[in-house]
Amino acid sequence: MDDPGGIGRLLILLGLSLAALRIVLILGANVSWLGRLSGDIYIKKDSFSFYFPITTGIIISMLLTLLFLIFRR
Repeated sequence: MDDPGGIGRLLILLGLSLAALRIVLILGANVSWLGRLSGDIYIKKDSFSFYFPITTGIIISMLLTLLFLIFRR
């Protein structure tokens, strides 16, 4: 191992990421509009329902991309 502090940094980042994910999940229960945006596809028939969150996926992807770009520097 060339960098003995590298594993420690990785573990700290992993722990912070898990904590941030937990906060997002706790606060996500209050964001009921996120899965029901206008571009999301929802089809419901007699005994069949289909849900494909296109717009929600795009927004989450853009936010994660910005987040990774910020922390990459």
